[in-house]
Amino acid sequence: MTDRLLPWAVSGLVLLVAPLCSGCRSADAPAGAPAAVPPSAAAGPSSAAGLEELLLDDVPSGLPLVPDDELDPPAGAKTIDDVARYGDDATEQRAVLTDYGYLRGWERFWRGGDRLTTVFLDQFDDPDGAAAYADDLAHNDAEYYGGELDSAPADLPDGCVTMARDEPAPEQGMAGPAAFAWCAVGGLTVSVAVVAADPADARTELTAVTTEQLDRLPG
Repeated sequence: MTDRLLPWAVSGLVLLVAPLCSGCRSADAPAGAPAAVPPSAAAGPSSAAGLEELLLDDVPSGLPLVPDDELDPPAGAKTIDDVARYGDDATEQRAVLTDYGYLRGWERFWRGGDRLTTVFLDQFDDPDGAAAYADDLAHNDAEYYGGELDSAPADLPDGCVTMARDEPAPEQGMAGPAAFAWCAVGGLTVSVAVVAADPADARTELTAVTTEQLDRLPG
């Protein structure tokens, strides 16, 4: 299993970065995968720069943006090889990503003290691959972080999955309660993670960030 939601260090703060799957369901057999939100296969960006243009510039909580180069490895644009290197076996992980139809990604982080918001936007060559990836990512994160998935959250569109972790888990990069969301929109996936002072704050930020990010996507 590749973990993109494993701890990262930035200026003394441990950050979250979301996992990727190994041994997951393949993109051509997305059993239980969420439907696209909305159900559209509209063409996405043709470059990393186009993907970046779709990403939020700020978040409702007002947390400051972390410069990409303050993270190790840096945030920002991600190729299939960049993401594959998060795992112990980059060759195997690249094969998994290829099965999903992975094209490119972009990661962005905001933080203030122990509070943290992350948004990952990843692009695939078809909606089925994006949906399978989002579904597998949610199940892997639930297994890694511990939590119950909600496949029909009332405060987000159909096709989104959420999870809450109400207790801090410093050893996993969570200094406070956390909330997570995964959504598929056409050939794109949105993954959001929030660490806040209390569970209500985490959920409020998660809902607002995920909604605003989905509103920026074509479809």
